[in-house]
Amino acid sequence: MELNPRDIVPEFWYNIIPDLPRPLPPPRDPPGADFSRIDLLRDIMPQEVLRQQFTVERFVKIPEEVRDRYLNIGRPTPLLRARKLEEKLRTPARIYFKYEGATPTGSHKINAAIPQAYYAQAEGISAVTTETGAGQWGTAVALAASMFGLKSSVFMVRVSYEQKPMRKTIMNLYGADVYASPTNFTEAGKRALSRDPNHPGSLGIAMSEAVEYALKQRWKYLVGSVLDVVLLYQSVIGLETSTQLEAVGEEPDVLIGCVGGGSNFGGFAFPFLGHGTKARLIAVGPAEVPKFSSGKYEYDYPDEAGLLPMIKMLTLGREYVPPPIYAGGLRYHGVAPSLSLLMQEGRVEWREYEEPEIFEAAKLFSETQGIVPAPESAHAVKAVVDEAMRAKRDGERRTIAFNLSGHGLLDLSNYESMMKRFKS
Repeated sequence: MELNPRDIVPEFWYNIIPDLPRPLPPPRDPPGADFSRIDLLRDIMPQEVLRQQFTVERFVKIPEEVRDRYLNIGRPTPLLRARKLEEKLRTPARIYFKYEGATPTGSHKINAAIPQAYYAQAEGISAVTTETGAGQWGTAVALAASMFGLKSSVFMVRVSYEQKPMRKTIMNLYGADVYASPTNFTEAGKRALSRDPNHPGSLGIAMSEAVEYALKQRWKYLVGSVLDVVLLYQSVIGLETSTQLEAVGEEPDVLIGCVGGGSNFGGFAFPFLGHGTKARLIAVGPAEVPKFSSGKYEYDYPDEAGLLPMIKMLTLGREYVPPPIYAGGLRYHGVAPSLSLLMQEGRVEWREYEEPEIFEAAKLFSETQGIVPAPESAHAVKAVVDEAMRAKRDGERRTIAFNLSGHGLLDLSNYESMMKRFKS
C-alpha cells in the first residue's frame, strides 16, 4: 500500500512517562548543594524544551514548522526489509530496518535538533551550543541551527575529533565552530587536562564544557540524549515505523536498537509500548563500556562536572573514563532514566558485544544489504543476527525490526583499522 509522506510523519510526539510501570524518579539537586541545578536548567535550555522535559502528557503536538522541516529533510525515512541478509542467514525470520542514515546528517540525531533549534529561535535566542561524541549530534545541531539562523558551537570529544575529521568539516560547512574537548576554554576542560594533558575526552566532560560555555555566553544549550525530552522528540522514528509496518501487514515480535544515552532506542521502541506491544525489546551496547552489566541504578550526574541535576539511571559513574573505542557515540557513562527504569523492571532486555563481533556483523550487513552501518548501529545489527539465528533454531517465523540509526560512511578509518586487526 502506497502511503503519502504526510500520512506517515506523525502530528504528535509520543511521551513514555505516563505509560511507565511505576513513577519515574524525578531529577533532583544534590544534598547540601550550593546552588540549584534544576533552576540552572531555566538559564540554559529553551523554555518550551524545559517545559516538555517535565510534561506528563502522553502526546505532544509537533509544531507545523517543525513537521515541515521533518518532511524537508526526507522524513519519513524508509523502512526496508533486509531480504539478502535473511537469505544469507537462511533464517525464517523477516527482518525490517528503519534507515535513519537516509537523513542529510546521516543519523537520527536531526529529529531532536530541529525542534530545539526551532524553540530557541522562537524565544529570540541568537546562538546555541552542545557537545558531541561521534559527531552525529553535533552535525545535527549545526544543521538545525543553520536552518533557523542561529550561531552554533560544538564541543567534540577529542578521540572522535581526531578519528573523524570529516565530521568537523561538515559541521564547519553548516557554520558551526567545533572544539576538541577537553579544551582550555572552560573550567571543566581545564580540570580534565590538569589530570591528563592527553585526555581522550568523554561525553560527560564535553557536556560539562557545553553547559558552562552556554552560561558564560548567555546562549542556550541543546541536549542530544539521556533526558526524556530528547526521547520524546525521537519518537517520530517509532511512530513512523509502526505505521509503515502496519501498511505491510506486519506486527513485530522483536524490537532492537543500540544505546549510547538511549535516544535512538527509546525513540524507536517506546511508541510500540504505547501501542501495547507484546514484542521483546532488546537494548545493545559495547562490552568495552559495560553499563548494562556493571552499571548501578542510582542517582548520578549526567555530566562530568556535576552542573546538571542528578537523575536516577543505570550508570558507571560520572567520573568513569571510557576507553577510546571504535563507536564514539556509545562511550557515555549512563542510560536515560525511562529506559533504565524499564530495564530494572525487566521489560527491556540487554546485550553487550565486543569489537570483533561488531566488525563481523557490520561486514555481513554491508555485503548483503550494501549499507555500511555506523559502528554504533552495528551493535543492533549483531543482536539482529543473533535473534534471526535463534528463530532458525526454533523454527519460528518471527518478525524482527531494528533501528539502523546511522550510516558509517564517515567511520571508514575505524573500519579500516578493524579490517587490519581482525582480518581472518
